[in-house]
Amino acid sequence: MEKQTLPASSCSLVLLEETKKSPLLLTNGGGYPPAAANCGLAAGSGGAGPDKKGGVAAGAGPGYQERETWTRQMDFIMSCVGFAVGLGNVWRFPYLCYKNGGGVFLIPYLLIVFVGGIPIFFLEIALGQFMKAGSINVWNIAPLFKGLGYASMVIVFFCNTYYIMVLAWGFYYLIKSFSSTLPWSTCDNDWNTASCIEIFHHQDCKNASMANTTVGGSNMTCAELADGRSPIIEFWENKVLNISSGLDEPGNLNWELMLCLMAVWVLVYFCVWKGVKSTGKIVYFTATFPYVVLIILLVRGVTLPGAYDGIMYYVKPDWSKLGEAQVWIDAGTQIFFSYAIGLGALTALGSYNRFNNDCYKDAFVLALINSGTSFFAGFVVFSILGFMAAEQGVDISQVAESGPGLAFIAYPKAVSLMPVAPLWASLFFFMLLLLGLDSQFVGVEGFVTGILDLFPGKYYHRYKREIAVAICCLLCFIIDLSMVTQGGMYVFQLFDYYSASGMTLLWQAFWECIVVAWVYGADRFMDDVARMIGYRPFPWMKWCWSFITPCVCMGIFLFHLVNYKPLTYNNDYVYPWWGEVIGWCLALSSMLCIPVSLLYKLFRAKGTFKERWTHLTTPVWGAHHLEYMAPDIKSLSSMSPGTDDNKVIIFESVM
Repeated sequence: MEKQTLPASSCSLVLLEETKKSPLLLTNGGGYPPAAANCGLAAGSGGAGPDKKGGVAAGAGPGYQERETWTRQMDFIMSCVGFAVGLGNVWRFPYLCYKNGGGVFLIPYLLIVFVGGIPIFFLEIALGQFMKAGSINVWNIAPLFKGLGYASMVIVFFCNTYYIMVLAWGFYYLIKSFSSTLPWSTCDNDWNTASCIEIFHHQDCKNASMANTTVGGSNMTCAELADGRSPIIEFWENKVLNISSGLDEPGNLNWELMLCLMAVWVLVYFCVWKGVKSTGKIVYFTATFPYVVLIILLVRGVTLPGAYDGIMYYVKPDWSKLGEAQVWIDAGTQIFFSYAIGLGALTALGSYNRFNNDCYKDAFVLALINSGTSFFAGFVVFSILGFMAAEQGVDISQVAESGPGLAFIAYPKAVSLMPVAPLWASLFFFMLLLLGLDSQFVGVEGFVTGILDLFPGKYYHRYKREIAVAICCLLCFIIDLSMVTQGGMYVFQLFDYYSASGMTLLWQAFWECIVVAWVYGADRFMDDVARMIGYRPFPWMKWCWSFITPCVCMGIFLFHLVNYKPLTYNNDYVYPWWGEVIGWCLALSSMLCIPVSLLYKLFRAKGTFKERWTHLTTPVWGAHHLEYMAPDIKSLSSMSPGTDDNKVIIFESVM
């Protein structure tokens, strides 16, 4: 950092006079002095001067409630790990590796991590830390594009709504694990059909001449064996889901599942209601314990027969896959999904950081943990899938599935084949519950933070936060009731495929880069970051925000549109046209927030287009910007007009 002196302007003199009248306005973060509110002396970048204009955020005056901060910086790290490292790392990444050429998938994955994942991950955390605001008010940096905040709020609300269903299913399986015999391991239950087979004797049916021979103790011929159903599939579809024939048949409520859902929401509420100081402590356990279980499962998995074949299937590269566009698309989508980009929750977490926290270093550490967890989980998954394939006498490709199918079909089957099966089952589903819970904590935290930031200090209420969290949880629970019916899985897939899918996240990330790099200014924001962390990040970040990342996001987005396929369930049930309309309404409800909000603000403003644009893209600063960035008050107080000392001393980062 170097000092630079500029001649004092009239704004400096105004600030001097106002500060003499009320010197605590700046030091206490009370806001701009009234007469100097438009001077923009603290104008948000490393070089604060009269040319950098900005207003004052609403509620920045006396009585404004100071923003809560993390008790220690490790709380922030653990919360980000808990949110970004979740179920997608355990089931989605390993499946995509298997689907897209094994180890060769790491090439496009790592490439897009550095050109898309890390730059936007860092951008969102740094924005929250700099603006000290949640996902909506953080866009006071360019108020015309505040629709970005509303869009992220819609996405994270939908994500909170449907994601918790995975936790409800996991909690249901956890309860059912406390029995001497796992209910999904036998065919003598009420929900089983005549096609249920506990052990498939595929090795006895390899000879075509034995097609009509009875095999095993199932009293089935080899021809009938092909239509047999595993008890774990029947438990999932007939007992847990009790699934109907389609979206147009919602059926009855599953009361057991509804009670599990209610229990999980109550747990989430009492972990979030007191704010980040309590949530930051809870995630120490919820974010670290799954790693303990994964290590235990890996040690157990590699000792099982067939584990080596499964791991080799996972890591063996298929170089021909690199030429397929879908491989690159899957890599990009997975990164945006697993890094939780575009949801606004990372911005909310960053807003509770100290202003001078080194968020640049944090971004790289968190990215390493996230991607490392995904890769490590692959060894756990495929050691177990290799064992399952050896037991069933089939190829690994026939037991590897994506999404809930891997968590609630493949894994329960695997643990049922292990010694002391109830112990392994309860351990796995407890891990699954914790993996999802910490992500849910932070998702709700991000949504509530954005809502509360809309209310200035004058609306302070002692239990404002508790009430907001309760309303959020209750509203989500009411919507979730549609997912615990017999047609609930069809509703769940609509939310999963459309509301928080790759398209909405890519659209959000594209506009975030455009607004910061081209509206506010990439160099200007790099100066802001330098002001916070004490040094200037590597220029690669600026290049990514300005050119590379927007092109990557828009390229993947357009490919999704061109190759759009109607939604199906289990590759056989095709959603009706009105179901797809509902899905697109879910997607557009967030995507349209950006252009609609932009046009509304432009039409409501007065003056020429240039005047409207200038006014609406002028940042609105909060009180803390003055506290950290204003010229030194003591130096100003010692100035006297008409002397050589009539200079304003500011700090500016070196380009």
